[in-house]
Amino acid sequence: MKFLKILLAAALGLVLLLLVLVFALWVKPPDLLRVGANYSAKIVCSNVFLAGRDPEDVLRTDVQAPGVALLRLMRISVDRQQRVVRTGLLGFIGDGLAVARPGTGCTVVPDGHLEFAQAHSVSEQAVGAPTDVAAAAPATPDALWPEGTAVKTTPTLDRLLTDDNLAGPGIRAIVVVDHGRIVAERYAPGFTAATPLLGWSMTKSVLAGLVGLLVKEQKLAVDQPAGAWPSQPDGSSQPGDNRAHIRIADLLAMSSGLRFNETYGAVSDVTRMLYLEPDMAAFARDQPLLHPPGEFWSYSSGTANILARIVQNAAGSTGAAYPKQRLFDPLGMTSATMETDGSGTLVGSSYMYATARDWARYGQFLLQQGVWQGREMLPPGYVAMMATPVASSRGQYGHGLVWLDRESGDKLPDDTFWMQGHDGQSVAIIPSRAMVVVRLGLTPASEHYRPHPLVTALLDAVMR
Repeated sequence: MKFLKILLAAALGLVLLLLVLVFALWVKPPDLLRVGANYSAKIVCSNVFLAGRDPEDVLRTDVQAPGVALLRLMRISVDRQQRVVRTGLLGFIGDGLAVARPGTGCTVVPDGHLEFAQAHSVSEQAVGAPTDVAAAAPATPDALWPEGTAVKTTPTLDRLLTDDNLAGPGIRAIVVVDHGRIVAERYAPGFTAATPLLGWSMTKSVLAGLVGLLVKEQKLAVDQPAGAWPSQPDGSSQPGDNRAHIRIADLLAMSSGLRFNETYGAVSDVTRMLYLEPDMAAFARDQPLLHPPGEFWSYSSGTANILARIVQNAAGSTGAAYPKQRLFDPLGMTSATMETDGSGTLVGSSYMYATARDWARYGQFLLQQGVWQGREMLPPGYVAMMATPVASSRGQYGHGLVWLDRESGDKLPDDTFWMQGHDGQSVAIIPSRAMVVVRLGLTPASEHYRPHPLVTALLDAVMR
């Protein structure tokens, strides 16, 4: 009897301890839980309000399926009327919060200032029609892509895309463009040609295109200083602060010299920026300088968001509507949305949604050296500059936020360059063969998938 009382007392003590722990986590959740909760809210929000997917399916397949134990315990609630998603560990720990806004997609709201974040939207009136550019929405839907929406695929290539070893685990969409026409497509169950999909860091390559547009408009110059790094009350730079010497070219080449930890899976600079900071560009700009600008290559999503803020400042009153007005509409990328953070800054590092066909449009635009339907939209030589290797990257990265990513022994042409993103997103651009290959999915790095064999097989097939 005495033993039973001791056992009951111990059990009661354990229960009380767990209750105290849960209460403490609820009152002040650690940053790791907040990152997980906000990540879950953001992914669900964008896929529900941009892609029209079921929230529970997104939670199960996009958030929980990759296998992070913490995320398996996340629960969600979706308010469709207010366009708000709330998440938390067991449903109430972590304060995950995301909101969808017209024209700028979803953002996390880590500081809880929901009304402030909701204010950063782009109305249809603000977006308006593109100025002094030809409207590019297909006037004749029956015309072949990209003039219209019709496609005529090649059975041999379509069969090649059914090879799961080439397509890779978690495949959601593949689009193959040969000499300006879609010649093969594949979509996973539940996904179609009309489903916008997240490109993750492929967004950086689109951001480089926006910089090029502003260079063409003479609103930016690649070699100009990126702007003052204010660190004094009057907004001036601190004497001796060498961050003021960072050029736009250094940001485009991932050679700013700023400290930034790009490690995922923990609370690092990149996860803190994306899920705990309402103003991502300001967070990245506040990092100290570790290397002289232009001398040291280090992949940094923070660098891209600094550049995104510069793009918006240069665009003037157009602001966050600039990508749609000056790039997406002219290219006919009607599904594309580059999302903004809670402060209204474009998340040029990570958050663009578009259909696979619209990702292919942008790839084709780069393949054509920034020319679309006969109109030169980027400066001459700008795309060639983008794909020129940064010496300190050991030839793996270009001067315009693209990957060269050449593997030993691969058979791809030397002029191949890539847009690449987290979880297996890629667009291969091969100017010498006039081919663009879009591959989108949910393929964690642990799968060790590489798209090179797929692209090689496609190149071989069109030569036969």
